[in-house]
Amino acid sequence: MKKQKLAVCVLSAALMIGAATLTSYAAEGWQQSGNSWIYVDNNGNKVTNTWKKGADNLWRYLDSQGNIASNCWVDDEYFVESTGIMATDKWLKLPKRNPAWNETSATTVWYYFSTSGKMVSDGWSKIGGKYYYFDGDGAMQTGWVDDDTYYTNADGVMQIGWAYLEDPDDTKKDDDEVKPGDDDEDHHWYYFQSSGKKYVPSLGGAKYKQYKIDGTYYCFDENGAMQTGWVDMGNSSGFANYRYYQSNGQVQTGWLSTTPPEEDDYNLDLGSDVQWYYFSSNGEPKVGPKISDASTSNLVRINNITYLFNEKGNPVYGLRRLEVGTSGQYACYFFGADKATSSVVKGKGNVVEGDGTTGQFYFTDSGNKAGRGYSGVEDGFLYYMGKLQKADSGTKYEVIEVNDKNYLVTTSGKVVKSSTVKDANGTKFKTSSAGVVTEVDGTSDDGSDEARTPVEPTYWED
Repeated sequence: MKKQKLAVCVLSAALMIGAATLTSYAAEGWQQSGNSWIYVDNNGNKVTNTWKKGADNLWRYLDSQGNIASNCWVDDEYFVESTGIMATDKWLKLPKRNPAWNETSATTVWYYFSTSGKMVSDGWSKIGGKYYYFDGDGAMQTGWVDDDTYYTNADGVMQIGWAYLEDPDDTKKDDDEVKPGDDDEDHHWYYFQSSGKKYVPSLGGAKYKQYKIDGTYYCFDENGAMQTGWVDMGNSSGFANYRYYQSNGQVQTGWLSTTPPEEDDYNLDLGSDVQWYYFSSNGEPKVGPKISDASTSNLVRINNITYLFNEKGNPVYGLRRLEVGTSGQYACYFFGADKATSSVVKGKGNVVEGDGTTGQFYFTDSGNKAGRGYSGVEDGFLYYMGKLQKADSGTKYEVIEVNDKNYLVTTSGKVVKSSTVKDANGTKFKTSSAGVVTEVDGTSDDGSDEARTPVEPTYWED
């Protein structure tokens, strides 16, 4: 009995190190048969088509001949390695079990075998703290998976965060590597949430939707592809629908100089020239009415500078006529001579008018009327709607009515104050200290019969 017990111990050691040679015995257990190991029951019969543990507590499979199987699948879910030991808690790269018609028998894929030795298959599995996706045959998947809602990288790990990928519905499947920034309409950036699920917006009839990621807005289409450049969000009408997304996908805020959208869905006649645009913190462009409909209520302050935007989203430039609120009265504003200086101008200077002539103007430089063309006397000169009013050449003096007062002015626009003078026709005028006419030819008169209406500026047209 002692010798038999000793033999069992030797057998255990042999199974563990694969080096000892045993003689057969009648009790149930492992025996060596030639170069192979077999397992016999207590009747001395070979056990077949079943699993048995060795003394090392590892599983081995006995094939139909009763020999230890190696390097093969068992029960379609387990795999025994070349050592004959069942694979557990490990990855193995093996020939694909069910290759497609266009795959060779040499096509290999990764499989994972759990603690029980069972092959992981059919869905997601967390392994080593990372998620992997397996098909029904247990092959680890890469690329788009699970109805193209998730993506697994070349190592099989589920993608989280941003990734530049070939579109899931692309049938071209070029082998050439495409990098971000390449002009390729079949590749886009996608964003995968912490769950690994691709962000896909709920559009509600719109074409695109803006989504905030880490404090910044991005735009996605119905498939979750990030958009760049001009995008028509389709939320309302007109240019206010558009947003501009930089090459990195972030929504444009602040000033931008670029060409307008190529597709004008709102018949705005946007053209193709480079224009300036201003976008709010959520990417909405500043948009105003047509210039002919604009009022002082449409003026916009940005960084302490005043602008007026048209219906195309561009800051207006040139000499313009605006309604004062909804009063029915109008004022003149100058927004600079070109698109590079398109903001309200204040103070005195020469301005090119709509008819191409150059006039002298004064625009109020302080208060809530800052930038508005001044009407009245300033520094001894008469202005109306900002434009300097002058007596016609050859008349010497002329009476001009501004703000219901009749002023006597010279051909340079200077107001004649506290004086008695004659014009070129010999008519004698007397003026007050403010330059207002008080007598005409020695008779008390405000000069209304001689007064003419002021010359209004010639405004720019689009």
